[in-house]
Amino acid sequence: MNIEVNSVEETQKIAEKLGQLVEPNMILLLDGDLGAGKTTFAKGLAVGLGITRNVKSPTFPIVREYREGRLPLFHMDVYRLEGMGGADLGLDEYFNSDGVSVVEWSEFIQDELPDDSLRITLLKDEDDDNRRVIKLDSYGSQYTQMLEQLTKKNG
Repeated sequence: MNIEVNSVEETQKIAEKLGQLVEPNMILLLDGDLGAGKTTFAKGLAVGLGITRNVKSPTFPIVREYREGRLPLFHMDVYRLEGMGGADLGLDEYFNSDGVSVVEWSEFIQDELPDDSLRITLLKDEDDDNRRVIKLDSYGSQYTQMLEQLTKKNG
């Protein structure tokens, strides 16, 4: 499924709707170039979960935890793990918890990721800096069902 957005606000609105649909133990993979809007998307998702704290990029600590919403949000930025992987970081404990894991730059820990997930790729438009295509690919039936619900909400 592809969704075209024309502003930061539209990106956050799609993410907010998704945040209202996620369930415990879900894994969302956020991919895209630098500046594509991965952290912007995570902020919208947090709003959908009822998290009021400001969501920041977890580049330095790798994982930021937000526990005050409907579900805990584990926001990961694994960019610094390029070429190293994350096997020794215990990320699987987050993946197998009662929260929602959001992984920016997931390609750097591909071998540590479960088979079932939702891959969200943010693609920048060459001609318009505000325009993005949000590409949503589901791997597993619960993610496919969630995208069907998102289509209804977004319709």
